[in-house]
Amino acid sequence: MATLTFHGAAQEVTGSCHLLESPALGRVLLDCGLHQGGDAVERLHEETLPFDPKAIDAVVLSHAHLDHSGRLPLLVNRGFNGLIHCTEATVDLLELMLEDAAGLYLRDLERANVRNRRRGKPLRKADYSRADVHKALKQCQPHAYGETWSLGPAATVCFHDAGHILGSAIVELTLTEKARRKTLVFSGDLGKSDAVLMNDPAVLTRADLVMMEATYGDRNHRSIDNTLAELGEILQATWERGGNVMIPSFAVGRTQEILFHLGRLHQRGELSRWQIFLDSPMAIKATRLYDRWFHLLDRDDVKHIERSHHSSIEDFLPNLNCAVSTDESMAINRIKAGAIIIAGSGMCTGGRIRHHFKHRIWNARNALVFIGFQARNTLGRILVDGAKHISMFGEDYVVKARIETLGGFSAHADQSQLADWLGHFDGPPRVVLVHGEPRALDALSHKLWKEQQIRCEVPAIGESLVF
Repeated sequence: MATLTFHGAAQEVTGSCHLLESPALGRVLLDCGLHQGGDAVERLHEETLPFDPKAIDAVVLSHAHLDHSGRLPLLVNRGFNGLIHCTEATVDLLELMLEDAAGLYLRDLERANVRNRRRGKPLRKADYSRADVHKALKQCQPHAYGETWSLGPAATVCFHDAGHILGSAIVELTLTEKARRKTLVFSGDLGKSDAVLMNDPAVLTRADLVMMEATYGDRNHRSIDNTLAELGEILQATWERGGNVMIPSFAVGRTQEILFHLGRLHQRGELSRWQIFLDSPMAIKATRLYDRWFHLLDRDDVKHIERSHHSSIEDFLPNLNCAVSTDESMAINRIKAGAIIIAGSGMCTGGRIRHHFKHRIWNARNALVFIGFQARNTLGRILVDGAKHISMFGEDYVVKARIETLGGFSAHADQSQLADWLGHFDGPPRVVLVHGEPRALDALSHKLWKEQQIRCEVPAIGESLVF
């Protein structure tokens, strides 16, 4: 019998990591992600790998976001030598994301040790190094969508387009135990059915066990037309106040989509007054990677860019300014009004967005617009929940900027779309819900039972099931 143990993203949104064990494939991790929220150095130091990394035979990675991939260097550091299976585009994005995360982590660690040295405290050793990142990347084995490949002595895997970010995959894993074939489908993160740039998530119909994300299991998104109208109203109101707009954004996926939407607004003549800044070296690199993988993206959206006589997402928005260097980033602070600033990180746990907060969050003329999910214990969630004061860089800041949330820009399927995707399976299959907070998990479970008579299982961290 196969055993599935949940070591992350169980009754929580981040830290996706699930251990599958069977004689048919050995010991395989589905994702190896980082928990997000709090201080980066403390967070990584507290991350655990509650299994022997040396005994893991392989990793099957759904996509490159750090909450699904961020513990890979730690896994390698502690002895993992197997292959990391992922899609071809994920390999490119993974290099970008893991290198960037390592740079931020090691810089934060250096600053923490300067403070420890001054206070006479012991210095903290790095939990992993850049060499571990490089080794993890060398262990990556890319696969195309639709390609079936062997994993272990009696198991096969096929990746299908999840429509979440470039290279994101639904994992279809079939194993044979004692002449019985069983199929596990792991959704990874499912994209919206109407997302720009991304294709709709692939529809599968056969599974014995479906492990499905439930990030937005308790709500439905507003339509993209309504969301764009709301963004237009926010921009107009902020312009009239003489302010600026700050948009925290994930470097991969959300940034490229918001640039596309801003490009559409520009093509209609609605952004001519604004200066737009992409203040994230990683997001700039990721946007250029999206240009390289145009053939994987939604053809209608790509054709829209091409019909406008532009060959890339970046060119589609000509009043976009890309800030790569620190000096270019700091120069944005001299702009008093009329700037749209897109910067990482998406949940405000680090990155340049916090420096823009330092200069602007205390000013009521400005607006702060959230376009993605904010996990518990992140600065973004604290702000969305209405905090009037926040702490950054050892100082207290009053929050006077207008806080806005535009759920229609989310890269995740909403409650109705999740239920619809699951409804295509014959059977129905056994269903396990992961990657969601308790309220979202409960709401989606209730909907699936009421409408499809599917009884869902909601595992806790460390819990195992047999199938």
